[in-house]
Amino acid sequence: MRVLAVLVLTGLASAFAACGASEPLRVVQIQIGRSLNADSTVATPTYTFRPNDTIFLSVMTAGKGSGTVSVRWMYGSRVIDEPKKEVHYAYKDSIATDFRLESPSGFPPGEYTAEVFLDGQPAGTKKFRVQSD
Repeated sequence: MRVLAVLVLTGLASAFAACGASEPLRVVQIQIGRSLNADSTVATPTYTFRPNDTIFLSVMTAGKGSGTVSVRWMYGSRVIDEPKKEVHYAYKDSIATDFRLESPSGFPPGEYTAEVFLDGQPAGTKKFRVQSD
């Protein structure tokens, strides 16, 4: 009887631990636009920009843990910038990490890509365009 009670208690402890377990950190959404909200999400998503715009990218992550979110900003096949930010997350909902791309002299018109990575692994891509005024 005592062995059965120990087995039942062990099983219950395992079940409670599994209920409390959470998913690992992951990218759940990527947004791009001209401005940010107070919570670092993009205010109004857009995929078309003017040469003097600041381009904002918001990467929403969820799950528990920490990791490195990075963005590879590309103009055609040329890498423009590759910023990285550490993310530490222990909440139920997602959290936004923002990145921005600026050019004091303005961006040349054409096709651009923002490749997002989580801990060096591809997590998504956003394509956008810069058009002359």
